[in-house]
Amino acid sequence: MADAVLNNEGTRNPLGFLKDSFPAVAVITIVLAIILPMPPVLLDALMAINLVFALMILLIVLYTQKPTEFSLFPTLLLVSTVFSLALNVSSTRLILNDGERFEGQMIKAFSNFVVGSSGDEGLVVGFIIFIIIIAVQVIVITKGATRVSEVAARFTLDSMQVKMMAVETEYSSGAITEEEAQRRKAQIQKESDFYGSMDGASKFISGNVKVGVFIIIVEMLGGFIIGSTIRGEQNVVSIYIRLAVGDGLVTQLPALLISTAMGIVVTRAAATGILVDQVIEQILERDSLVYWICAAVLVVLAVLPGFPWYVLLPMAALVAFHAYRTGQRKKRTASINEAMARTRDQKEERPADFPPVVPLDPLSLELGYGLVPLVEKEKGAELLERVQGVRRQSAYDLGLVIPKVRIMDNSILEPSEYCFKIKGVDSGRGKIRLGYYLCINPGTVSAEMEGEKTVDPAFGLPAIWIDQEKRDEAERAGYTVVDPPSIIATHLTEIIRRSAADILGLQDTQGILDTLRKEYPAVVDEALKEGRGLRVPEIQKIFHGLLRERVSIRNLVSILEAVADYAPVSKNIWFLTEKARQALSSQICHQYADEDRRLRVLTIDPSLEQRIIDAKYETASGLVCALDPPTQKAWIKAVVKAVSAIKERGWMPVILCSEQARYLVKNSTDRELPDLAVLSVQEIVSSVIPEAVGMIRIEETE
Repeated sequence: MADAVLNNEGTRNPLGFLKDSFPAVAVITIVLAIILPMPPVLLDALMAINLVFALMILLIVLYTQKPTEFSLFPTLLLVSTVFSLALNVSSTRLILNDGERFEGQMIKAFSNFVVGSSGDEGLVVGFIIFIIIIAVQVIVITKGATRVSEVAARFTLDSMQVKMMAVETEYSSGAITEEEAQRRKAQIQKESDFYGSMDGASKFISGNVKVGVFIIIVEMLGGFIIGSTIRGEQNVVSIYIRLAVGDGLVTQLPALLISTAMGIVVTRAAATGILVDQVIEQILERDSLVYWICAAVLVVLAVLPGFPWYVLLPMAALVAFHAYRTGQRKKRTASINEAMARTRDQKEERPADFPPVVPLDPLSLELGYGLVPLVEKEKGAELLERVQGVRRQSAYDLGLVIPKVRIMDNSILEPSEYCFKIKGVDSGRGKIRLGYYLCINPGTVSAEMEGEKTVDPAFGLPAIWIDQEKRDEAERAGYTVVDPPSIIATHLTEIIRRSAADILGLQDTQGILDTLRKEYPAVVDEALKEGRGLRVPEIQKIFHGLLRERVSIRNLVSILEAVADYAPVSKNIWFLTEKARQALSSQICHQYADEDRRLRVLTIDPSLEQRIIDAKYETASGLVCALDPPTQKAWIKAVVKAVSAIKERGWMPVILCSEQARYLVKNSTDRELPDLAVLSVQEIVSSVIPEAVGMIRIEETE
């Protein structure tokens, strides 16, 4: 932790030092504020900070998932209590010293707001309101929260041993792992410590309120004595009651907010989730009969003589509308559940229709019910044709025959939502609007158009939805306009390119080899030759290595010839994959070269490249680049900077390095820059002219 505040020269970072010392300085300053006097301007600023701080605590409590997530709350209660008392003492000192010349604007503003300027009548009313506020806080909120915290602490402590034994029982039976058991025990201990601390911290609030009332009484009595006997002031009662009421409100209002926050925390002991979500779930989504009865009672009250019908009837209409919407939603949910149950019963009645184990689909597309018209034959089934076109194009681009895409509806999805899954795993989803077009700004738009803002699901680009009438206008403005079936097809194309290695299974690899053997039996037999060649799973791994870097495996003959040539030398998958890439060097170079056959590349500082090679580490799953964390961080930062500079010039970023470093460079950058192309010198063909446009280097690390 000490290194966190050191700069590159090894000296102390001033900002880090201030951050570490701020809590201690703040607490000491708060305590000293009780003794030391302060000017009115500083007092106003600190009172405003106290009010905002209390409001922030209340909001954090309202939007916290579990009470124990805010474990700092008891400590903040103590700090806020001491802070509030310090401000109260300081304000009392200023009021008694200055009297009618007191210049604290926060206290004056609160006193004028409550007391007003209507003479003695306003003074009496304001003082009564102040007494009522204090009584509500002392008798209702603080006392109730203190009692709940005591009960919660006692029951949490009593049940702690039982919960610990339950965790031990689950661990002994093998139901949970040792890590899970330790995590649950730590959570139980955390809950016990939290509610124990809350039990003690609740006394801070109750004590703060009592001391605050005492200070206000002393402030009024002291003001009467000093003002009338020493200073000879006129209207002593009006002056000091106003200032005392304002002082009490400006210090007790933050205490009231924190008391409310404490009450919410201790009363949500068994709750999880945000409070707003719980209110919606447990109150607003109840049986509609409750709201119908409430609406009927409001109507009855509205027709009785003397009741404000103009208030009650609109309120009854709102409650009735909510009851109707709730009833319709529950009916719709019940019908869906009934249909699912009926389908499940039919499956259970006819088990022979299904095999014992249903394999997952290699690639599937699930649609919300609002998108089902895209695949209905009566409406053209345009999406089916687009999917077939994507499969044909992917076979041409990647050399991989994509299995049939199973398309089904999914009632769990939103009506306008779709989801792609690869072997049952969610691989991409998006939302589209039927009857609308997606407009993407390619950077050449001449005039901006208005529309519903969204994001292109395939590439994450900002876009807008427009209706059909504005399509021609958008195309003239320079937008790329895409219809709903094309959106899904484009997204499918990108998913196939990104996840081709996950789609290619062992059975698919065997099918590829069997098909190739019909015309090139010698090539396949030599690559799979017993004793010298590879097995099918190893061929599959080579294909995976190529597809992960978006290298087409359509030229199977060249790939297998390279494997057959170098397999007798080494059966290392990384080595053979590099040789396969070199066999496809012309294809790879032209994939990234410009129209004038120039390949703009980034090179790596030779010393840095050697460090990457030296960091090579071989694991059971392959080679990895094991740079130390500081060097890895600096390396990624340098690569990102260089790549960004190349993209700004309109070129595709390509890194050129030696054969020994190529795979390690790709491995070390794959998480942060998965689409970055990395080529070795041996992959450059004579028909392509490499042009170095930058060098990647990092500062030396200690």
